Amino acid sequence: MFLALFVVIILLLLLGSYYLMTRFRSIVLKGEDPKKVSKEKRRKATLIALIPILPIAIWCILKPYMAVIAILHLIIFWAIMEMLFSLIDMIRNRKLKDSGEKKKRTVPFWLPGVLAILLCIVYMSIAYFLAHHVYETRYEVKSSKTVSPLRVALIADSHIGACFDGEGFAEHIRTIETTHPDILVISGDYVDDDTKRKDMEISCAALGNIKTTYGVFYVPGNHDKGYSHYRDFSYEDLLAELTKNNVKVLEDEVVEVGDDYYIVGRKDRSMPRKEISELIGPLDPSKYTIVLNHQPNDYKAESAANCDLVLSGHTHGGQMIPIGPIGELIGANDATYGRKTIGNTTFIVTSGIANWAIPYKTGTIAEYVLVDISAS
Repeated sequence: MFLALFVVIILLLLLGSYYLMTRFRSIVLKGEDPKKVSKEKRRKATLIALIPILPIAIWCILKPYMAVIAILHLIIFWAIMEMLFSLIDMIRNRKLKDSGEKKKRTVPFWLPGVLAILLCIVYMSIAYFLAHHVYETRYEVKSSKTVSPLRVALIADSHIGACFDGEGFAEHIRTIETTHPDILVISGDYVDDDTKRKDMEISCAALGNIKTTYGVFYVPGNHDKGYSHYRDFSYEDLLAELTKNNVKVLEDEVVEVGDDYYIVGRKDRSMPRKEISELIGPLDPSKYTIVLNHQPNDYKAESAANCDLVLSGHTHGGQMIPIGPIGELIGANDATYGRKTIGNTTFIVTSGIANWAIPYKTGTIAEYVLVDISAS
């Protein structure tokens, strides 16, 4: 997986760098066709065009995910600007031809590039802000069952170390505590391959300090076990640290909360796990079941099992346009973001409190979620 991703990134960088070099060269040549100038002039223009490519290359080495996304958007915006202005030129020159006038360039040769760069800076700055500024999102869920009110705080995809370190995570937990949740649930991808042990321990300590009515509950995501071997702690170390801080780790397990609720914690889809019907079957149907499932990919079975509420993450809300619609179109996820009802089951997918690797969000936000459950 990582090798294929690395190859794709390298190819994108090489193709993107070549495209940008040709665009910068066009500006140096003041819009002249490179094929119509002397070899000497073309060579000098190429060397000058390579100057801005150097810092881009360094940026790509230091921050590959951040750089690739920004470069791709710059290429897209530049191509759009060129097509737009070419269309304007074509329309204008057609009118000039009809009137017998000589064709001419309508817009300056440098304008598409300047507009593309400015648009890219503004767009990616907004995307960076949306990935790092955490919002609060609330849902109200009514139940036909006789249940006492319960406030559930949901976080997922913290990927500690990606957008904030352990202290940053602790600050978000203190903010969530001010909303007075009855329970805090963590629906997977709590840590990442790049998470440092120190930050993991600080984050777990923050979970141990939060004041709730019934405690903190955790289920694993696909990143929690890790995809590489360079992380300085294991999955078992993570679970031990969570348990040490009184976080209830649920791996295909069920616990009762108060008199009216079950918390059903599922292992991640990437792990061998029980069917949801096996977990739900023995439970008292008069009680309300809250299912924690990192990936929103088992809606049919969870609805058939008459789960009351399913809380998921994983999708990052689609991360960036147009990943969300594409993911649903190809069946990667049953849902990408928000609330959905199938039969008697309410499904909620959070966009996550942080991101994995790519520090941008568009069309979605970083968030923690509050779900207020009460009898209808």
